[in-house]
Amino acid sequence: MPHEPQPQPPAELDAEAVRTWSSLAVAALGRAREDIDAINVYPVADADTGTNLYLTAESADRALTETLHGAPGRPDGVADATVPASLSEAVRAYAHGALLGARGNSGTILAQLLRGVADVLGDEPAGRGPGRLLAQALTRAAESAYEAVAHPVEGTMLTVATAAARAGEGAAVAAGTAVDVARAAYDGARTALAETPGQLAVLGRAGVVDAGGCGLVAVLGALWQALSGQEPAAEAVRGRAVPVPQPPEPCAQEQDGPAYEVIYLLEASDAAVGELRRRLDGLGDSLVVVGGDGLWNVHVHVDDPGAAVEAGVVAGRPYRIRITHFGDERRRARGERTQRAVVAVVPGEGLAGLCGDAGATTVLVRAGELPAVAELLDAVRRAHAREVVLLPGAVELRAVAAAAAEQARADGVRVAVIPTRSPVQGLAALAVHDPDGSFDEDVVAMTAAAGATRYGELAVAERQSFTSAGICQAGDVLGLIDGDVAVIGTGLTETAEAVLDRMLGSGGELVTLVLGPEVPDALAERLEAYVQHGHLAVDTVTYHGGRYSAPLLIGVE
Repeated sequence: MPHEPQPQPPAELDAEAVRTWSSLAVAALGRAREDIDAINVYPVADADTGTNLYLTAESADRALTETLHGAPGRPDGVADATVPASLSEAVRAYAHGALLGARGNSGTILAQLLRGVADVLGDEPAGRGPGRLLAQALTRAAESAYEAVAHPVEGTMLTVATAAARAGEGAAVAAGTAVDVARAAYDGARTALAETPGQLAVLGRAGVVDAGGCGLVAVLGALWQALSGQEPAAEAVRGRAVPVPQPPEPCAQEQDGPAYEVIYLLEASDAAVGELRRRLDGLGDSLVVVGGDGLWNVHVHVDDPGAAVEAGVVAGRPYRIRITHFGDERRRARGERTQRAVVAVVPGEGLAGLCGDAGATTVLVRAGELPAVAELLDAVRRAHAREVVLLPGAVELRAVAAAAAEQARADGVRVAVIPTRSPVQGLAALAVHDPDGSFDEDVVAMTAAAGATRYGELAVAERQSFTSAGICQAGDVLGLIDGDVAVIGTGLTETAEAVLDRMLGSGGELVTLVLGPEVPDALAERLEAYVQHGHLAVDTVTYHGGRYSAPLLIGVE
């Protein structure tokens, strides 16, 4: 098998060294991703640690590349080769990109490790040689990672990071260069990784090393390669330091763990994040909060995802919210790739929980927000299925969904995008989803169910505007049917009744009401009675959309 061309090592610890490190780390994690996924048994045996580390490194590399290409120097914003980015700019961009794109428990910890490195290298203090500076950066990285994890456990990537830092410090004390420190850290990490099965019982039972630590060894190997120009031995970073046996029986802890993984970015103060840590620690486990300077990445496993998101709302402004229902994740970790999965974009944690209970992987967005293609692609990958049905849930999301589907198909996943224009159409499609039937028949049935569902919504006008129903004033309640304003009213109840009258005028068998966070249950009771009084044969079901959902969503099937 031909070797990849080897980059020339940088002359010193500078922005070019960071760029080389980043690209080599992405390549190393890409090669080891499946092997690392295969040994992922802690904290949840969901076979995605390698993928999460790879996606986190990919996000970091993308941010670094943008910074280096956009280095100051020309007024048109195009990089000027005569004004290269500094080490500080490069390492901070690298860490920031990891923070924004961190995936899963391991990816979140990796982001904090890179932030710790940036805290030291980003200051570029005078009077310290590159070897000593790098050793201090690795030490700060390990310390900050321990601080970010609510309940650190030995035998994990935290242990590997500490061992690497300790070995690096030893090399620096011996007047080692940055290359010497990087090599010592890499060797120390490899040694510590091999010892993890004896430190963590679940690893010992499975006969595997820690998956997150295995990924960290690959990253540190890339650092040494970037500085030395020498490629680490392939077997040292392939993710299988000990043989991987047949899938183990899940232990009681794994079976009884929380049902959801919740991840979001958060804009909040340090004080607010301290209180957030306490609240989330009482809700679940695997709590990791990383970041600083007003921007954080929050990761936690819980049974109540709504409460975890609500805690973020209290602390500041959460966004890019991802809620994953573990569901059959542990079955997948036993080597069984799911045949078919559904990925749904939803505006509201209540809707996310509802879709998650139905087996869907969800992408939670604020009403009116557009998720990035990378977010939808990540959700498709997290679904870990050969076939995926994608429900965008809004007209403006179709292009994003189509782009994500195209990239997923390049990965060998069969993807169909059902053109749902509202979350209620997504609920209708999920209701007829048949994972055991043929893919084509399932897609046809889900598309027909979505298409047979008329959708309405109540919104509050923010300013005076011309609409298809006339001129509205700020504060008016707008009743939309199939995306167009059909009713302008002054109150929620009266406007909702007018919308229901129009939607049921052409018939219907089932009305679905999704209440927003500020809407009282009394409104649902009033509307249910209203429907029953005028349409005896029509049933009504009510759900709570939760934070970020519209005041009221209406579906008529």
